Amino acid sequence: MRKSILPHRKLTAVLMILIMGMSCVSCKMFNAELEQEITSEEDNLIVVGYSQLGSESVWRTANTNSIQKALSEENGFFLQLKNARQKQENQIKAIRSFISQRVDYIVFSPIEEEGWRTVLTEAREAGIPVILVDRTISKKDESLYTTRVGTDTYWEGEQAGIWLEEDLLKTGEQDETVNIVILEGTTGATSQIGRSVGFENIAIQHENWNIMASESGDFTTAKGKEVMEKYLWLYDDIDVLVSQNDDMTFGAIEALKESGRYIGPEDDIRIISFDAGRSALELVKAGEIDVDIECNPEQGELLAEVIHKLQSGEKVEKVYMVEDKVFTIDNVDEYLESRTY
Repeated sequence: MRKSILPHRKLTAVLMILIMGMSCVSCKMFNAELEQEITSEEDNLIVVGYSQLGSESVWRTANTNSIQKALSEENGFFLQLKNARQKQENQIKAIRSFISQRVDYIVFSPIEEEGWRTVLTEAREAGIPVILVDRTISKKDESLYTTRVGTDTYWEGEQAGIWLEEDLLKTGEQDETVNIVILEGTTGATSQIGRSVGFENIAIQHENWNIMASESGDFTTAKGKEVMEKYLWLYDDIDVLVSQNDDMTFGAIEALKESGRYIGPEDDIRIISFDAGRSALELVKAGEIDVDIECNPEQGELLAEVIHKLQSGEKVEKVYMVEDKVFTIDNVDEYLESRTY
């Protein structure tokens, strides 16, 4: 009996192996077809890996929204967005992830200008073009990115100084001592560097402009309030506040009001701000902010145009700038109603 059972068992085993083998082949064929369909679908879209530095301000949120809208699937893009939460190591990790995924383009807003050489060299070796948005990196590493879309932060800083010159002249205070405190943005950020240098290059032309203190408020309302409270404790003769973004300005105004200072038309302190979001422009209209220099966050459409140029093999410029404006109580009504951020 055993001799007759064994051949049947062997036959059954062989049949089971054959069936399993056919099943595996079928599975592989199915997976291959599925993989091919996914790849084929993705091939119709331009894959962009985008590392945004954070969500620290209203401006940053508007900038992110602009890019998400422009790089949508409807417009022919597949966008992978990663929020670095204000940490450079998170951006480096995200860029390496994009390299491993073989995206078509890497886009990022660098938290600071230094520290990118190694990871951007890896991107170049992988043959992936890198595009900077909003901020830039150190000039010695310029060869490691293809192009940049953003604003001229040096011009923004200069405009703050030029407005102060003109306003002092208008009120006949051009020869008086002017005591200035500055709320700087995140140390090492492009906007902090550009706005600082631009303003200081105007300030050094005036011996009576006295910059009493300059400290980072990290582009946040809470930190801006904290540093302004410190300034008010140290100095009782502040004439001008230069705040390098609206969020810090909001915190500073709160600190000023809590200290008993009147803030509004005909007050005794000039407040200069940057970014020009809707909430800040309403304060310009109310006379609480004297001037707000725009840093236009609507950079998505220009970014999409640049990517399409690269896709078609066109030569691109090293820098593309969006237009900025300067807002005072004299012209703010013209733009306030149309402000979406």
